[in-house]
Amino acid sequence: MKKIVFLILSIVSLATVSCKKFLNEIDPNRVNLNSYFKNQNDFDLAVSGAYNQLRGLYNNKSAWAMGEMRSDNTHYDYKSSDQAVATVNRNAIADFLDDKYNNQTPPKWNAAFGAISAVNIIIDHIDDIKLAEASRNSILGQAKFIRALAYFDLVRFYGGVPIYKRAPLTREETYIPRASAQEVYDFIIADASDAAAKLDATTFPQTGRATKGAALTLLGDVYLTLKKYDLAEKALKDVTKMGYSLYQNYSDAFEPGNKNGKESVFEIQFNTGLAVPQANTDASVYNFLPRMANTSIVTGVNYNNITTVGGFNTPTQDLIDAYENGDRRLDASIAIVEGTFNASDDFTASAVKSVVNYTPAPGKVGRPFPKKYLHAHTIGNQTNDNWPVYRYAEVLLLLAESLNEQGKSGEALPYLNAVRERAFGDATHNITSTDKTVLQAAILKERRVELAFENKRWLDLVRTGKAITVMTAFGVKQKAQYSYLLPGSYNVTENRLLFPIPNAEILLNEKLTQNPGY
Repeated sequence: MKKIVFLILSIVSLATVSCKKFLNEIDPNRVNLNSYFKNQNDFDLAVSGAYNQLRGLYNNKSAWAMGEMRSDNTHYDYKSSDQAVATVNRNAIADFLDDKYNNQTPPKWNAAFGAISAVNIIIDHIDDIKLAEASRNSILGQAKFIRALAYFDLVRFYGGVPIYKRAPLTREETYIPRASAQEVYDFIIADASDAAAKLDATTFPQTGRATKGAALTLLGDVYLTLKKYDLAEKALKDVTKMGYSLYQNYSDAFEPGNKNGKESVFEIQFNTGLAVPQANTDASVYNFLPRMANTSIVTGVNYNNITTVGGFNTPTQDLIDAYENGDRRLDASIAIVEGTFNASDDFTASAVKSVVNYTPAPGKVGRPFPKKYLHAHTIGNQTNDNWPVYRYAEVLLLLAESLNEQGKSGEALPYLNAVRERAFGDATHNITSTDKTVLQAAILKERRVELAFENKRWLDLVRTGKAITVMTAFGVKQKAQYSYLLPGSYNVTENRLLFPIPNAEILLNEKLTQNPGY
């Protein structure tokens, strides 16, 4: 929790409050939070600051390391000469060898609590001035959506965490024990429900800010996670009435020109065109390419990602095999960079090719990478891609799942098949079975290929109770394929379904307890 106190003032770019008073004068260079919020613009700036903190939760290597590399979707390029702490620790997440000292998981914790701190400042001071009711609702709705989203991330990866309903101002308020997971979920539901009640319905074109549709989607996702399927159904059906729709082509959902478009429910904003660019870096395609001295063949920009970011989140053959014949999402999601690895395990690219029925050229090897985030840009490792948090396709799949789990399998089919018809281009691959067990497997598989590289797979495996069996079997295949994997890797137990609380937080806060097994 060491960041909590410091973030209270820094989020809104305020100087630290002095404890000294001389002649009862107010130093114009030292602003007190109690006198900062003077008009609506001040609150609007604070809300923008909260979104900025939320950006850090997704533009973060821990996001895809914990959400995708932990799963059977992606792996990493092993480089024997690169045993840097960050590299080893990131690889350990994929191999289930991470521990409480791992330095690649705490950024998720820190970013989430940074967003929560930013929001709490706004909520604490919302009544400092008189605001028009519509403005007040908009500010509070956005703030509570952000807080709910951050806590939803935390509780799924770490279990119960401390709940901060207001910004802590003392040591005693800062260093508090963990709440139970259920208490955290109750808090999330209260925030998301209030956000849905206060926010306006989605209008197009969207601004990128949270809307009623985003809040209801979050609420539906939470209810589904808690197996409250009837409540999930209600929230998600409301979203289907708000004007969202699927693009005709799957790849269009990720085009920078379609940011905040008709399929977008909520996405993290990046804009390299600003005077101070807000670039996507830690979640850019450069992290997912093999280590290359020159990335021009793939990205059109000469960038050396050997010692910086490359070699991670590599699509597995297991994922590639999960796509059915004729599924156009495969070609839209994954591509092959062809070339050669040298003795140092660095790559020289010669071409980019389709993954569909790929066969390496003589003397070449093909390395898959996530293509869905590859778009034109001008500066290496600074892309303009937004990060999708919720897309309408996921709303349809969440709704299909909530209906199927209630035994309404026939009602679930149209929502599931709407996603599949876009993927295959027609209805010839529609699923017709209304067997609940068959549809459970079909929906989970559909989520895997539809939402690949959107950091959903590990959470899906845990939520559906499949993580231990799926990842144990996957680990057997991995160890047979890669000789560098240690014998203890992929020992997937119940304790491994949660990540460790960062050890630094345990040392700072004696009231925190560690997750079992760490």
